[in-house]
Amino acid sequence: MAGRESGVRAEPEPVVVELDTDGPRRVLRIETLLVLALSLGASGVSALISFLGSLTKPGGLADQAATLNGSYAPGRPWLDLAWQLFGIATALVPVLLVAHLLTREGAPGLRVLGFDRTRPAGDLGRGALVAAGIGSAGLLFYLGARATGFNLTVVPEALPDVWWKFPVLILSAVQNSVVEEVIVLAYLLRRLDGLGWSPTAALLASSLLRGSYHLYQGIGGFIGNVVMGVVFVLAYRRWGRVGPLVVAHALLDIVAFGGYALLAGKVGWLPTP
Repeated sequence: MAGRESGVRAEPEPVVVELDTDGPRRVLRIETLLVLALSLGASGVSALISFLGSLTKPGGLADQAATLNGSYAPGRPWLDLAWQLFGIATALVPVLLVAHLLTREGAPGLRVLGFDRTRPAGDLGRGALVAAGIGSAGLLFYLGARATGFNLTVVPEALPDVWWKFPVLILSAVQNSVVEEVIVLAYLLRRLDGLGWSPTAALLASSLLRGSYHLYQGIGGFIGNVVMGVVFVLAYRRWGRVGPLVVAHALLDIVAFGGYALLAGKVGWLPTP
């Protein structure tokens, strides 16, 4: 008969589980970086490379041009139109991604950013006022920056004279405004707030990012858009809605694109290549 084991059974050592208190913030950081990498953060890097190329090119910045809306298929208008619409549609995909991510966290999609149709009159009125103020000051700043050699000649459009020219310019303006204001303004501020950034740091991050992807226009384009970014951040903080800023940006671009198409070569004060 076997004898019983003697001695005291040792108690198992407690398992210590360290909680990853930084987990949610790490997820937010990675998400934000990925969204920016797929959209305007990548544009900022591209603009920097373009600016360095302009700086090292013979001649001053004012002797060079930056075209915003050009032809993708010269001499083939239907193919060109297809490429234009494709470019506009695909540029909006990161905005859809932001809407999806916000919905997954329990927010009502882009409505939480104030991008909806609940206040159309207020958004349009405020947007028009912001556009009027920034548009007039921005034009004077651009002309001065180009005259002093800090800016390239900006060519807002170089599309062929076909029936779809102005509709495409309007769609391009709306696409620009939605992508920039939803992502660089409202979404980025929401994420930086969630990561514990101070309001001042978040303002600087959003404004400097906005300036970075306009750097291809020159130093003047960078500075002008940083200032615009500061104004837009302050307005968004005050109103709690990105809708008016989307309207303002769309109006600014529509006037710039359409005005250039109508006035280029016909007035002496408007720079052309």
